[in-house]
Amino acid sequence: MELNQPAPDFELPDLAGTVHRLRDSLGRVAIVNFWSADCPFVERVDADLLACLREWGGRVTLLTVAANDGEPDAMLAAAALARRLPAVLRGSPEVREAYGAQTTPHLFVVDVSGILRYRGAFDDVTFRQRTPTKSFLKDAVSAVLEGRLPDPAETAPYGCAIVRFVLE
Repeated sequence: MELNQPAPDFELPDLAGTVHRLRDSLGRVAIVNFWSADCPFVERVDADLLACLREWGGRVTLLTVAANDGEPDAMLAAAALARRLPAVLRGSPEVREAYGAQTTPHLFVVDVSGILRYRGAFDDVTFRQRTPTKSFLKDAVSAVLEGRLPDPAETAPYGCAIVRFVLE
């Protein structure tokens, strides 16, 4: 998937069965967040991401996609409720692979026209640097909201490996 090209559209149900589509976000900036209920990196990012959403108001939509194969709905629902996430979508291998999601979290910013403008990490935390000094996602969304291209437009994601079931 190329930056500055249309982001892959998808239709995924949330845990209550309501279908969410990326195309329904046209006209607003969308964040596609590949997510896990049991990843400590995701848990840390969730609180900061929700604070950013409050700051951006209704101009930004969050699409939180459960990325791991086999994560039980009860676990997803409990984590979403505890962290006050608006909705968690049941992921699919096809959507995960279309985006090239590698970790949880792995974040993608799609502009108001459906064009992928950023992919990567939420911030610059590493295994050695536990306190962020840069907020890549916040900077990318701010740039897109202002009609600019993010710089950087891509960063290396970090977090927990996505669990994939391989059936032979």
